[in-house]
Amino acid sequence: MRFKSLITLPCLLPALALAAPAKLDSGDTAWMLTATMLVLLMTIPGLALFYGGMVRAKNLLSVLMQCFAITALVTVLWVVYGYSVAFDTTGMAAGTTGWHSFVGGLGHAMLAGLKPDSLYNTVPEAVFVMFQMTFAIITPALIVGAIAERMKFSALLLFTALWFTVAYLPVAHMVWGGPGAFLGDLGVLDFAGGTVVHINAGIAGLVGCLVIGKRRGYPHTPMPPHNLGYTLVGASMLWLGWFGFNAGSAVAANGSAGMAMLVTQIATAAAAIGWTVVEWLTHRRPSVLGIASGAVAGLVAITPAAGTCGPGGALVLGLIAGVVCFFCATRLKRHFGYDDSLDVFGVHAVAGIVGALLTGPLAAPVLGGFGSVTDLGLQLWIQCKGVAFTVVYSLVSTWIILKLVDVIVGLRVDEEQEQVGLDIALHEERGYNLS
Repeated sequence: MRFKSLITLPCLLPALALAAPAKLDSGDTAWMLTATMLVLLMTIPGLALFYGGMVRAKNLLSVLMQCFAITALVTVLWVVYGYSVAFDTTGMAAGTTGWHSFVGGLGHAMLAGLKPDSLYNTVPEAVFVMFQMTFAIITPALIVGAIAERMKFSALLLFTALWFTVAYLPVAHMVWGGPGAFLGDLGVLDFAGGTVVHINAGIAGLVGCLVIGKRRGYPHTPMPPHNLGYTLVGASMLWLGWFGFNAGSAVAANGSAGMAMLVTQIATAAAAIGWTVVEWLTHRRPSVLGIASGAVAGLVAITPAAGTCGPGGALVLGLIAGVVCFFCATRLKRHFGYDDSLDVFGVHAVAGIVGALLTGPLAAPVLGGFGSVTDLGLQLWIQCKGVAFTVVYSLVSTWIILKLVDVIVGLRVDEEQEQVGLDIALHEERGYNLS
């Protein structure tokens, strides 16, 4: 993502003082308003339906409720301190280190200083605040899929608030916080959130399902999706909304946004085909769940590369992501026996890692990319460091937060509640008609 300092720094070069001030561009603004709505669509109803169709019928409402509640909770936290902690640049400058490199300050708490005429590049800062809010919303919502059907609602809300604060905001700042941000200064490329969103959430999901434990009866009791129609509709909404996610990250209606949209479509289609073909060859039947999961894997993989990858690179990246994620979500999961209910780790973490690593080479003009990468090996090493840091940071912080939440309110519903289903046990409502 392109970054514009929120505060006028005294160390600006004299030449910059002569530059014309940023002006509002109505075309850029119209596109960013649209992109923001598309990204919000990804969580409610897109992700909610995608996940809701994959759980058992007795837990449908609980998943929808969790996605909806996270949307509301993170919105409030983003206003109170989230935007400031992620994007406040006070005390930051390229090449400097300190706590500002890892987390922002509170200078913009409660969106202090935000006015109708405040600008971020060529769009109203209010639009940028809202756009980034939608990223902050979907990231903890993704984790829901790994711990579905067994976590207390109170525990989920407390976990979301703490994880948003301790895990999401610092990583977002380190990648997108501008000059002086830790991962950004390392040279890590992440156009739209491969590390910030998908690796971060995917690793948290894996830790979550390991700490909370398996659903009772897993893997011996069949737990098939109750409504794959919901899942396919949700996946379709995710596909559509992802154009806002990736193309919107250009923060302008320009050629970068157009190319990001094109490569997003290509990678998604390639991954859906890749997953389906491998599933067809190994299981002898292509499945609706498989093609939907493959498409999501492609969407995730192209996210960090969308601003620098060319069409040919997107095709290759999508095919690799679809095949790799198929084996991780099936054979790897069965081999180790962890109960990642809806394959958050197998799709989001794995595709995020694949995409983040390949973003470096695919940004090179020699491979058809549009970045400035000339040393493929060096950039691959930089991407590896970014992935490794994010994996370790998310793993450790998530484990600590889950243990703390368990002490405070307890993580898991009791056996009777899990047997009855979370819809009735936690919300006294039913998501389906018995008649």
